[in-house]
Order: sequence, then structure tokens, then C-alpha cells
Amino acid sequence: MKLKKIRRIGVLTGGGDCPGLNPTIRAITRKALKEKVTVIGIKNGWKGLIKRNTAILDRQAVSGILPKGGTILGTSRTNPYKQEGDLAKLKKNIRALRLDMLIAIGGEDTLGVASKLYKEGVNVIGVPKTIDNDLSCTDFTFGFDTAVNIATEAIDRLHTTAESHHRIMVVEIMGRHAGWITTYAGIAGGADIILIPEVPFDFNEVCEIIKKRHKTGRDFSIVVVAEGAKFKNEKFILKTEKKDAFGHVILGGIGQTLAAEIEKKTGFETRVTVLGHIQRGGTPSAFDRVLATRFGIKAVELALEKDFGKMVALKGNKIVSVPLKAAVGKLKTVNKELYDIAKIFFG
Repeated sequence: MKLKKIRRIGVLTGGGDCPGLNPTIRAITRKALKEKVTVIGIKNGWKGLIKRNTAILDRQAVSGILPKGGTILGTSRTNPYKQEGDLAKLKKNIRALRLDMLIAIGGEDTLGVASKLYKEGVNVIGVPKTIDNDLSCTDFTFGFDTAVNIATEAIDRLHTTAESHHRIMVVEIMGRHAGWITTYAGIAGGADIILIPEVPFDFNEVCEIIKKRHKTGRDFSIVVVAEGAKFKNEKFILKTEKKDAFGHVILGGIGQTLAAEIEKKTGFETRVTVLGHIQRGGTPSAFDRVLATRFGIKAVELALEKDFGKMVALKGNKIVSVPLKAAVGKLKTVNKELYDIAKIFFG
């Protein structure tokens, strides 16, 4: 039967939390209510739809959440395609909740599920969120700007202690397969070496840059490294061999390994700082609040137009829609032009 009018929208946030999720939820809710559409908040990502854990979102529910980090709906890394029976439960609950469509807010994994569901007949619209900025078809995702600002401030602070103690400071930054945060924060923070997953690094070259700085009187260095960066001809450095529900390994340890090797090779005292989850916690930047708000409004507009199977995206300064399939088909990695700019300032 053809859908006559959108009356009930389900909203969920999945994957890692990041600043900007609450402004998106707020925008979706406020726009939908203005259009006389009921909004059902689905708690803890896809898990909430499997377990039918929901709450109605009204003006009171989203009041005051604009400046808050995280997500009032909670999140999880649940993959409904992994556990037998979960997908059937999910679809059954969509019908039981009388949802006309879903708005899924997330990164490659959450929106990958959304894309599959759309192929199977579920009305879905995606909203891109990830601090990694690695989703295709959008210039920026919300969460990225805040993470870059946090990482840049950390690098700024580490400069003073590195210079005072004549140390090498290694800063480990989030980024599994894409080094966007590391590159942007490294350039903005004046890092002396920037190491990203896209370009396996030659350890000897790293040490030579540091030694050359010392010879010219610069007796400290800041090295920023993405958690997914690799030594040439070597594999990822892992925290554990376990994998998450989407098959991802858990990275961690490149900073410690690199710092130890630098000290051993150069003889210079070296320390490491792992920013970790600090990068995606706390108050969203003004840019992320505005971007998230624009994304949320556009998502509801697409819903009202019944333009499903799409993801909202930023192109230049315009909010547009792109096919979900294209957005999750390939990761967006750091381009050579940007990294070449960063390399000009190495050492």
C-alpha cells in the first residue's frame, strides 16, 4: 500500500558518540513537530529497535540539549545483521511502533545498516556523523570540527611543556583508516611531523627530521600520529585481537610504540599523550551545532517529500541529499594535496 502521509518518524543514533548528535535530534524534533509529525526516539541505536526501547520526543525532551555533547538517546555498536533473528525483530518493531520511516544518525557502520534496510523496503534517511570525517559524498560530518579543535588545543598545550623540558612529544589522535583529524590538528597546531593511515611512514625518516631539528637548535619536537598509522611494511598496532560487531579491530598503542622507538633511536627523552575519547566528548563547536541543525532540518524535509534511501550532505555551503549507497560505498581518506601541504612544515 502506498504511503499517504508521514505521521510518525523514528530517530536513532548509532556508533561512537560525538558532539553534534543532540543538536541534530533537537532540529529533527522541532521541525517534525512543526509539521504535525510525531517523533519516536529509539534508544541505544539499532539495539533499541531490536528490543523496542523507545520514548516519544517532544519540545520538553529536546529543551536545553543544543550545547550538550553525546546523545540523549544513547548509542551502541549493535549490528542487526550479525545475530540471527535480530533483523526480523527490528522489522517487526518498526511495524508495531507504526513508524512511517527512520532517520538514522551515524557513521559508516550505522548508515551501512540503513542502506541495507532501504534495499529491503524500509523507508530510511541517513544523517552523517563521525569525528573521523571519513564518509563519502559530504565535505564535512558534524563532530569533526569539535574533535579538531580539541586536538589542536592539546597540541598547543604540549608545545610549552615539550619546549621547557627539551622533549619529543608524541600525540596519538583518533583515526582508524582516515587521518583527517590528525592532519587538520597537526597543521593547525604546528606539529613537526604528522603520521596518518593513508601514508605508511619510514621510521628512519621520522628520526632524521627530529635529529635535524636538534642540530639547528630546535631541541624539542611534536609528533602527531593517527591511531591507524603504520610503520612501512608492518600491520596495525592493536590494543586487543577482539573485533566489534562490524568486524573492526580495536586499535591502540601506536603512540607508545613510536615514542619508545624514537627515544631508543635518537637518545632524546620522549613522552606520549593519547587523547582518546577526550576528542569526541564535551560541548560541540558552533560550526558543528549549525551543521547538525541544518542536517536535521534537511532530513525531515526529505522525509516529508518521501525521498528515502538518501543521506543529507554538505557540499560547499549547501545542504543536499545523496544516495545512501554512494555515501557508504567507500571511505573518504585524506587527499595527497592536503598531506603535501602538511609535509612542507615537517621539521
